[in-house]
Amino acid sequence: MPKVSDDRLAARRREILDGARHCFAEFGYDGATVKRIEETTGMSRGAIFHHFRDKDALFLALAQEDAERMADVAAEQGLVQVMRDMLARPQDFDWLGTRLEIARKLRTDPAFRESWSAHSADVEKATLSRLERGRASGRLREDVPTEVLVKYLDLVLDGLITRLATGQPTDDLHAVLDLVEESVRVSR
Repeated sequence: MPKVSDDRLAARRREILDGARHCFAEFGYDGATVKRIEETTGMSRGAIFHHFRDKDALFLALAQEDAERMADVAAEQGLVQVMRDMLARPQDFDWLGTRLEIARKLRTDPAFRESWSAHSADVEKATLSRLERGRASGRLREDVPTEVLVKYLDLVLDGLITRLATGQPTDDLHAVLDLVEESVRVSR
């Protein structure tokens, strides 16, 4: 049996992730059955599960990719910029609407909750680090603990994701994000 190259394995993994992202976006977490993921990716169950233990692992791999991408942006430009990117390119984040369904799973599945928390910790860590740098440079308000600001921004992010996922209008959200950004900065 011929050995598949590392490049080909990486390309297959990428195809699975891209197809799964589309499937989760279109059908939601529960509706993105393994059969639908097979159809979307054009790969067999065996090929998919060669790369991912199960559907949860596949979903968490997507969450990890997004967490890393958002953490990079948050570390350099702040979490509000991540939200601005979501508004500018909602199609890149449409699968995150499944977070509405994930909330139920987080409440009822301790193993999933632990894995999800580990993956989302990267964004929180990057945001905390950026806010601490902002505070050290005198740009960030000092009357609120940094950890509280992180939770505040995380709540705003969840609200934005909910709004995008439910198809509500987003025209006025640029001004809202301006207000959020101003609320964490030192008044001059």
